Amino acid sequence: MTDFRLLASGMTLSWLGNGFQTVALAVAVLVAGGGAGDLGLVMAATVVALLICTLFGGVWADRVQPQRLMVLSDAVRVLTTAAVAVMFASGTYHLVVLCVLVAVSAGAGAFFEPAMSALKPMLVPPERRRQANATLSMLQNACRVAGPALGGVVVAAAGAPAGFAVNAVSFAASGVAALLIRTRATRVAGAGLLSELGAGWRAIRERDWLLTGTLAATGYHLANGVVLVLVQVVAVEQLGGARTAGFVAAAEGVGGVLGAAVALRWRTRRLLLAGWPGVLLMPLWALAYVWPGTLVAVLAGAVVGYAGLFFYAVAWDTAVQDHVPHSVLARVVSWEILGSYLALPVGNALAGPLARSIGIDTSLMAAAAVMFGAALVPLTVRGTRELTRPQPRSAPPPSPRPPAARARR
Repeated sequence: MTDFRLLASGMTLSWLGNGFQTVALAVAVLVAGGGAGDLGLVMAATVVALLICTLFGGVWADRVQPQRLMVLSDAVRVLTTAAVAVMFASGTYHLVVLCVLVAVSAGAGAFFEPAMSALKPMLVPPERRRQANATLSMLQNACRVAGPALGGVVVAAAGAPAGFAVNAVSFAASGVAALLIRTRATRVAGAGLLSELGAGWRAIRERDWLLTGTLAATGYHLANGVVLVLVQVVAVEQLGGARTAGFVAAAEGVGGVLGAAVALRWRTRRLLLAGWPGVLLMPLWALAYVWPGTLVAVLAGAVVGYAGLFFYAVAWDTAVQDHVPHSVLARVVSWEILGSYLALPVGNALAGPLARSIGIDTSLMAAAAVMFGAALVPLTVRGTRELTRPQPRSAPPPSPRPPAARARR
């Protein structure tokens, strides 16, 4: 379990650092004279780099030792994030340079995530995977609450470059932790990029629960992309401004911690049959902005919805680790990431036109209906309902020691 503790420690520091950068990036661009348009271009550069690099990241994570790819990814992110810190600390601001740096950093992250997903199940016995996934999920959500809060304090006191510097240090710590992990995977020579990508997709297509779940996630994130934009508008314009948005983000993190804590304690063999109903709670969060539309209802909806979502996330990750061959695991994860990220910005782009044509409330209700339907469809698939965790292998009884051996003792 020492290797798992190293992974958990490195990831926790990295997640905390990301919270610092979230605050620092917005402050740095706006203070330097950039507006919402500049910030949107920077965010778009991040998404495009993720989309381009994700599938390549999955292929390489199945070709080489995962921790080597993680160390290289973190090294690239240390350099790019430090470069951003230096740029703003020197008082210069170049939008093109910033877009290139964040795109390279995001591209490196696209190699990190599939590698980390391939490494996780190797670090704990199969019967401990659910607990390990739940522990990481709890840590991630705790960092979602603490990271931006601490980042806001540091950026307010020392400026945006300090926030970037903290994130660069966190990537360095994550890389050192990955470098110290001693577990090694069995790897074979690749058959070519397209062939290996095809093998990852075949692994999804051959499992009805995995194919349906992946496609359902695409539909869910399309609708969720609409929701994530419109709820920010409602929070700022109707519920109290940016401070309210911060409260909601904290409630989402609290919900994620609770959902992961439940997953840690609740033992069930039918993971997906228990997990997908948790996603059905997320539309309640979106609908709380419509009715009753009060801050208390929205906060309660965020806690309940994100608790269900992260309970599902633990169940899904464990099911994939249990039933997908490790030789293609990273590629399967990369296809999942691609489906999610591809749909999310499309939903973001649709939010404005939908709100103008049918109104914010109607748009939120329609998106919530799509989210509910997307989460319901996998439960109609037999493989989802019947998928069970492998039974742990019982250890053979110890053989009795020969009488002569006992006599010598």
